[in-house]
Amino acid sequence: MGGVLIFAFLLAMLAATPTGAGQKQGSTKDNMAGMDMSGDMKDMGPSMAAMAGHMYITPLRPKQPGDEEKVKAIVAQVKASIERYRDYHKALEDGYVIGNPNVNEPQFHFTKEANVLEAEKHFDPTKPSSLLYFQTPTQRYKLEGVMFTVPPRASEDELNERIPLSIVRWHKHINFCAAPADKVKEYLGKHPKFGMFGSINTADACKAEGGTFYPVIFTWMIHMFPFENDFKDIFSMNDDIPHFGSTQ
Repeated sequence: MGGVLIFAFLLAMLAATPTGAGQKQGSTKDNMAGMDMSGDMKDMGPSMAAMAGHMYITPLRPKQPGDEEKVKAIVAQVKASIERYRDYHKALEDGYVIGNPNVNEPQFHFTKEANVLEAEKHFDPTKPSSLLYFQTPTQRYKLEGVMFTVPPRASEDELNERIPLSIVRWHKHINFCAAPADKVKEYLGKHPKFGMFGSINTADACKAEGGTFYPVIFTWMIHMFPFENDFKDIFSMNDDIPHFGSTQ
């Protein structure tokens, strides 16, 4: 997913974020010092890599008996449940809303608010928060996968209960400095200070520039591309390439 689209999508999420999902400076447990991308992320696509100072990615845990079987079962459920959404019109009929439809970028998120809210309580593989569509030369919305979300307050143990962390890596966006009103154009400059691609990633630096600092913003997220053939590709963190697998 290109940088402009990521930014537009994240701004849309910020506007819709429930109270408490983004914790401003001074909030309880807002000390996120030292939270950086963990593990070997050489397979991350350039769009996500550009947010290196603003992401926390769960480290891989030791594999436990039954982890692979559980994940395979989840992937199978997801794949079967989204088959009808190869026709994006059916997604719209079922309450999914296109995020930033006027932004001409490769990947689109179709988000269903009811599923986002339900995900706050429990995990249902058949009800992803978003459907992911990739634009091809002949098809604007070609289904490639889903995104699941969990409230940012969830612990990594809770994430592990949903999808084992020995196989997948959830991520959340951190150290976000929101620009003051007179500097919002700087978000998409060549060398931005503010936002998800900005050089500012501490509360003090953000305050000095007149911004508003969020140690954690939005939700835990994970992308899944169930049409791919192995875990590495199914849970790829490279959104800059399509993930249709060999079945489409």
